[in-house]
Parts: sequence; C-alpha cells; structure tokens
Amino acid sequence: MLQNAGVTATAPDGFVKDTTTQAFVKDVIEESKRQPVLVDFWAPWCGPCKQLTPVLEKVVRAAKGKVKLVKMNIDEHPSIPGQLGIQSIPAVIAFANGQIADGFMGALPEGQVTAFIERVTKDKIGGAAQDLLKEAEAALAGGDPAGAAEIYAELVTEDPTNVTAIAGLARCYFETGAVDKAKQTLATVPEAKRNDPAVAAVRSQIELAEQAASLGPIAELEKQVAANPLDHQARFDLAVALNAKGERAAALDHLIEIVRRDRKWNDDGARKQLVQLFEAWGPTDEATVAGRRRLSSVLFA
Repeated sequence: MLQNAGVTATAPDGFVKDTTTQAFVKDVIEESKRQPVLVDFWAPWCGPCKQLTPVLEKVVRAAKGKVKLVKMNIDEHPSIPGQLGIQSIPAVIAFANGQIADGFMGALPEGQVTAFIERVTKDKIGGAAQDLLKEAEAALAGGDPAGAAEIYAELVTEDPTNVTAIAGLARCYFETGAVDKAKQTLATVPEAKRNDPAVAAVRSQIELAEQAASLGPIAELEKQVAANPLDHQARFDLAVALNAKGERAAALDHLIEIVRRDRKWNDDGARKQLVQLFEAWGPTDEATVAGRRRLSSVLFA
C-alpha cells in the first residue's frame, strides 16, 4: 500500500488508476468507448474525498470490469476540471462512448454509489468481457466450439445477464449437435432479452435445422422442382434443405424465385422464410446482405 496525501492507492488491477491532463483523452475518452469510466476529481486537502474514494474503488472492483475508475488530482491537473465546470469536490463524472453520461457531487454512501454505477452500467458489457467475447467468437469461427464454449461459460458464470455470452454458449451446443442443451441455454435468457439479435439468431438456426430434418433427400426435391417449376412447396423445401447443408446462395435463389413467381404463396411464406434465414445468418453476413438486396429488387421492381 502507498499513501498519497491521505487517499489510498493500491497496486494497479486494471479497474482503478490515476490520470493526468495529458493522459485524460486516452484514459477516459477513448477507454469509455469500451465500457463506462468514472472520473473521481479529488484533492489532498479534501476530507470528504478521503471518505468517497475507497467506496468508489470497492464498488468499481465489485463490478468486475463493467466500469473503470480514473482518479484526477485537481491541484496537480486543474485544466480538465476547469473545462468541465467542476467547482466543488468530491465530484464524480461518468463517461460513456466518449461523452459525459452522468455524475454526482459529494461523498455518497456505498449504497447510493452502487445504485449510481448500476444505472451507468445497465446493459453494458465491460471491456475485458468484450475481449473475451471476441476470443470466443474467433474460436468458434476457427472450428473450436469446445474452446469457445469454455470462454462463453466463464462469462455467463461471471455475469448471468450477459445475453451475448448466453447466445454464444447456445450456439456452441447447437454446432456440436447438442440441440437440447442449446434450447435449455436459450431458456435462461431473461424475458425482456428474448428478441436480442444474438439470441434470435441461434433460435432461428435451431428452428431451421429442425425444419430440414423432416425433409426428404435433396436429390429427390431437385427432381420435383425440375419436373414442375411451379411446385412452390417442393422448391421451398429444397431451399430449407440446401441451407441446412450450408448452400446459402442456392437456398436464396429458390426462395427469391418463389417470391418472384407468386409473392402471396403460402401467406407470403417464401419472404418470411428469407427473413428467418437472414436472422439466423446475422445482419453482416455476406449472404444476408446480398439476399436483402436481391429481395428488395424483386419486391419493388
């Protein structure tokens, strides 16, 4: 432990640090684009600061990366607090996405500080968790669902409300054939988050796979379509089966052909199936982007 004019400083752990005027943009503005950052403006002569700072450090560390605390001594670095209009201390300003998001003045009790941080970090994923999510996604994309599942499971254990990690874990189960486990994992998603894009994507993947499992061989479906190009049900089934085999472009071709020939068929069934495919593939997938463009050209021709 080191003593800095009455304000305790502990060894750095990544959650709490001191900053300077020169480092403010990097430590606060840029870092707040990863997760919210609280700035504690204090001074050595400030008695209430000595009460508040340890409380801030305790609550921030308990948040486990959802928020970071940056401390600035206003005596040594007066220009930033001056620009922000800080006239009395202690003052705490929360930054998110590079901008001021909230703040308070005075030495609040721990319960109020906790409530403040919960408000600032609501629905936010910390920078460290974001890094782990990227690592898990890379492992899954690289053909290592088991390794990805370990990372996602760790994230869910740390934060059971991390919907992205829950969806990722479900996707790992799905890709290894453990469909029941995937469904059970999705069932843990809070009701208010059931339509989160990541959750909806896995749910659609499961539904599409179950649809395809009930269909006949692709070769037989191809014969039916070749014999009667107006057999929209056979063409629809063929598209579902092709998607299950990873042939996304061919699946798109058949569903868009149905829309082109008969938009109203099966209560707009082909267009609705395309929407579900786009949901399962994800909004940035090349097939989704191309498919939406092609569908729009047919619908608004």
